[in-house]
Amino acid sequence: MKTLERLVAERLLKIKAVKLQPANPFTWASGWKSPIYNDNRKTLSYPEIRSFIKLELARTIVENFEDADAIAGVATGAIAQGALVADMLGLPFVYIRSTPKDHGLENLIEGELKPDSKVVIIEDLVSTGSSSLKAVEAVRNFGCDVVGMVAIFTYGFSVAEEAFKEAKVPLITLCNYNAILEEAVRIDYIDQSEISVLQEWRKNPSKWNGD
Repeated sequence: MKTLERLVAERLLKIKAVKLQPANPFTWASGWKSPIYNDNRKTLSYPEIRSFIKLELARTIVENFEDADAIAGVATGAIAQGALVADMLGLPFVYIRSTPKDHGLENLIEGELKPDSKVVIIEDLVSTGSSSLKAVEAVRNFGCDVVGMVAIFTYGFSVAEEAFKEAKVPLITLCNYNAILEEAVRIDYIDQSEISVLQEWRKNPSKWNGD
């Protein structure tokens, strides 16, 4: 019987929301070279997969953060799934901008969030954790308690794990890098011989150049 993380990995690979190219690396916006590219927004275009992820995010919140008063999605990748989950749970929804709006009320948090609310933040992807934890800071600065974060996928970087631990934010993800590699080998997406390259990248992604 497959674990949840392998079931999610199977679906992400099926629709190419995750692409693996050890021999022809991608270049991230940060400038990093990477053998993997992840775009979980593609899941929104596939109703069955969209619903599966919505259900699992909601189930994770109910099982781990049952006292949540509100759901917050991190812009832009987690806005849609966050709204779907909030609707399913019957909870208020807001989303968190990466930077304040440059006009009008200059909001960083869009929607109505009541002070002292217990908030679960939804992310689509956790890499270094920097942008995710900025969202946490925004909610805390608003006077609310972030009881946890739930994300679709994490690369499992040690820098992110340490950052979440330091920020005292429980992080639960539906899928992770190891599950993607295991599933990719099972379906012959990649060869077993490519695993060492993919594992080497994760140890020091900022210095990896694909050679």
